[in-house]
Amino acid sequence: MSTPSFSSFPPSFASFPDLDPGPSKNTLDRTRNENPTGARENDRIVKKDKNRRGSKKLRNEARKDKKHKTAEHDLEPVLPRQHGHTWKEVSIPDDEKIKAEEDRRLAQSDIQESRWDSRPAFISDRKGDQLNVTYGGIHAGNVPKYHVVNRGRSILGLDGDWAIYRRGKGIEINIGRRHKQPALTDSSVTTLLAAPPSRRIIGSGDSYKHEEVDGFLRLPSDRGHKAAEDYRSVTRQQEHPDSDSQSSASDDSSGDESGTPILTSYQLSLKTLEQQLAADPSSVETWLSLVKHSLSNIPVTSKNATKARAEITLAILTRARAAHPHNRSSRILFLKYLRAGEEVWHESKTKAEWEEALKLDGIEIWMEWLEWRIRTAAGGVDTSVTDATRVLSALGSSESREIDKLRVVWRVAVAFQQAGYYERTTALFQAQAELTFEVPQSLYGLPLESQVESLEEFWESETPRAGESGAKGWGDWISRGRPDISGSPLKAVPQMDVDIQSKDPYVQWHYDESRADRISRVPARSSDPYATVLLSDIKALLLPLCTEGAKNAFRLIWLSVLGLHIPGLAETLSQGSWDDRWSFTHLCSFSRLDSIFPATVGQRQLMADSHAGTLIGREREFSSAFGPIKEWSRDALGPLEWVGQEKWRMWAAVDLQGINQDFVRAVFKQLRCGSEDYEWDIHALAFEAALNIKSALKLSRTFLSTARDSLPHWATHARLERLREHVDDARKIYQTVLVASQRPPSQPFVGQLWWNWAEMEWLSGDQNAALRVIQRSVNIEGAGGMVVLRVKRALDDTISCAHEQWKDREGWIKLRALIELLTSSSQDGALTIFDSQPSVNESSDPRESMMVASLMLLYNHSVMLRSPTPPAVLRDRLQIAVDTYPDNSLVLGMFLEAEKGHGIWGRVRAQLGQSTADGGPREKSISRRIAEVWVAGWEKGRWQSEIERTRSGLTAAAESERTTGSAILWRVILEFEVRVGELQRAKKLLYRAVNECPLAKDLYMMAFGPLRSVFSARELDGFADIMAERGIRMRKGVDEYRMTGGDESGSGSEDLDGSEDEIEHEARQRRLLMPY
Repeated sequence: MSTPSFSSFPPSFASFPDLDPGPSKNTLDRTRNENPTGARENDRIVKKDKNRRGSKKLRNEARKDKKHKTAEHDLEPVLPRQHGHTWKEVSIPDDEKIKAEEDRRLAQSDIQESRWDSRPAFISDRKGDQLNVTYGGIHAGNVPKYHVVNRGRSILGLDGDWAIYRRGKGIEINIGRRHKQPALTDSSVTTLLAAPPSRRIIGSGDSYKHEEVDGFLRLPSDRGHKAAEDYRSVTRQQEHPDSDSQSSASDDSSGDESGTPILTSYQLSLKTLEQQLAADPSSVETWLSLVKHSLSNIPVTSKNATKARAEITLAILTRARAAHPHNRSSRILFLKYLRAGEEVWHESKTKAEWEEALKLDGIEIWMEWLEWRIRTAAGGVDTSVTDATRVLSALGSSESREIDKLRVVWRVAVAFQQAGYYERTTALFQAQAELTFEVPQSLYGLPLESQVESLEEFWESETPRAGESGAKGWGDWISRGRPDISGSPLKAVPQMDVDIQSKDPYVQWHYDESRADRISRVPARSSDPYATVLLSDIKALLLPLCTEGAKNAFRLIWLSVLGLHIPGLAETLSQGSWDDRWSFTHLCSFSRLDSIFPATVGQRQLMADSHAGTLIGREREFSSAFGPIKEWSRDALGPLEWVGQEKWRMWAAVDLQGINQDFVRAVFKQLRCGSEDYEWDIHALAFEAALNIKSALKLSRTFLSTARDSLPHWATHARLERLREHVDDARKIYQTVLVASQRPPSQPFVGQLWWNWAEMEWLSGDQNAALRVIQRSVNIEGAGGMVVLRVKRALDDTISCAHEQWKDREGWIKLRALIELLTSSSQDGALTIFDSQPSVNESSDPRESMMVASLMLLYNHSVMLRSPTPPAVLRDRLQIAVDTYPDNSLVLGMFLEAEKGHGIWGRVRAQLGQSTADGGPREKSISRRIAEVWVAGWEKGRWQSEIERTRSGLTAAAESERTTGSAILWRVILEFEVRVGELQRAKKLLYRAVNECPLAKDLYMMAFGPLRSVFSARELDGFADIMAERGIRMRKGVDEYRMTGGDESGSGSEDLDGSEDEIEHEARQRRLLMPY
């Protein structure tokens, strides 16, 4: 039975085209295909029938019209009336008109027929719907209604050559009974898309078709010669295409015969880099670009990608080291070389290469070696102590190396924390604080060994130490004659409580272990061998700190270890170091992780509403542009300086969650070095202000009682008054300190005080008061344009004077820019003041601070005060700052605020994803990577659409040389996958994470807590065994919880207690696989 054929599909059908115009055409086409001769005969018959029907129709119409004709139309020819079956004679003009009408209709039918015949057999849609790939098929609204006939093999109305192929719930239409067509998600399609191009378009070398002579194109002017050849025009027009094709064919053949290869874009870039290296083989950046470009052709997910990428990296870097002597001393080249070698070398060769690298004798090489030892050593934290002792010995006893030694001690302390030995970390800093700030008078000048022996006696006396309540110090204990305090109350380890809500022993163990890690941070005097820390366990890491810079750095490092992040501290200790990958431990706290990820992960916000049939877009909602990641250079933003309506600053109440506040207060109090220690006091006041502003003011008055002439203390007290919005009290302080007692402009902190006063008046909305403050700063009174010019000139002279601190000079520069902004309303003029200042320091911190100052001036003027400002001024300035200082989260926050009112996310998305910070060899830091995760959920309701982009950025960070070994990054990656519901993916990543960071206890704990549902009891027992083998501290064993009983709620694949014997398990598996 043949299938009836007629068109029943609307033009919107996207799977196959409507090829047929109607039923008659389909029948004729099928007949014509079967018998070409008969088809022509049938066409001739059909055309005659059409002519007869057309003539008869015309005659009938003429007879009807004749009844309505008047006398004035008698001259026009008409057809006669019909009487029965006979016709009267008609005139010749009537026949001609009828013939012309028939010819016209016949021509139109032929044109329409040829038009249907010329339609293509298929239609190529080169711009498909991208959502087809996402959902695996086309939209339901694009599928037309159809009726299946011929036992489900064809569709009613479709040509018989098309057949149905069933796939899943739907069907596909193919030509003939062919094999299964590849889908959009098949591996063959993915491989085809990932394949490099085999051909490319090469433009012609000539820009014009005609030859250029003296800058002009000559045009033909011989008209007679052209007219003489007009009779050949048709022939020449036919010959030109052939000649062109022949010439192009000859060119192609000659090019093919010459053997010149056609290079792809990848090969061209590779060739360009090789040419640059041939001209300058000492360019480290070019070598790194060559490595990156060579690895871009090997996907990370491909088979044996790790080994292949390592071998390519080794080959290129071996060439680089041999190309120029300067390359052998390059730290970044050597570290990449060693990192790649770890994947392919034997352990002995890797060790030998590291020993060769250590001969360069640089602190960065030693730090990387220590990092490698922590990552690969099998002895746990005890091996790390031995390795750190070797590094300290190699650095020598010079005072200039004290900062470098502190970095080593800091790294080992973080390793203690990550492995679960929090008490040992606290004990290390307590002992170093006693040795640095509480040395008895009788021991001054003695060798370190003698001082440590006396310290050990104090340590074993169980006297309260630094940071503990009631501690008075080692020196006080010696001066009081070494009293026995054995009867004093001692710290005890808090007992682990059982979560009675969960019956799973693994979840109970995870809950108790995590709670004990958060609470038990101070070493106890008990029988627990891990909670009680002997001085012999840490005395190899104690240092003799003599310089003021080293002592101050030690105190700030201790605050960072306690959870109070100091922005820019790691960068200050070593410019360009990678210490942030392990020092930013505050990012792993539960409160900080909650603030990084949006609260409503699984909800999708509607982007539009419908009212009376009209779509109305919803207002876009954003969270605060200043997020939980806080990182900038030292002194770019002080501890008590803020930005924005929320007064975003270094420490807020949310940043202090989970911190032992009493212990931190004791550290601030006991490590204070006199009344002139203003920097330490400012940090103490910032800590108190984050908890309670009134207690901070009370503490500030205590400091001022002993330091009445300290300008930084007065400036801090005024800022505290501004923080609680008591502008009048702050104004009184400024008037008393600056106006009542005249101070020279070059005195330290005078410029900063004048700027703080002027800024307060400006932000309060009183521009005239701000102008008067600026005039008072240079002792000029009056009003008018001449006075303003005198003030500007006086400020320029003050800026050019010598200042002890660069922050004072910056304060005068900001005053000069502010008066330019207030008097001329020119944002560009104010920015010119900042840009025209010469660099007075080789460090990058002053330059970054100057950039931040200029941005905050524009931000306050346009956003806070809402003054008329072209948006492009702030946006362009912020774009430059983000590219120059990619790790500055303060700049990133202002950048997001400036982009908030624009509907296009292009500039924001350009900062996210896999790209490096500046498009070159420089890679993104930990803070920048995690800040991008927060930015993805900055706009409410957009998190779901940014998940894949965020995942690609984190994947690139995990592959980066800079961040691949960071336990902080892996903790964020696992938390991300858990929060988006990809538990199986998180499980796979967890195995990779514990391989990269074998001593990170928090990573192992993820398997027992958030990922419990995807891990079996046997797998968790294996994790517990690995933790014990690697020396990770566990307060109680998992076996103790399993013996207490309970039903396993997470995984039902195995018994709860895993009591099945290993031999029985293997026997059962063999029985299951017996047929094979």
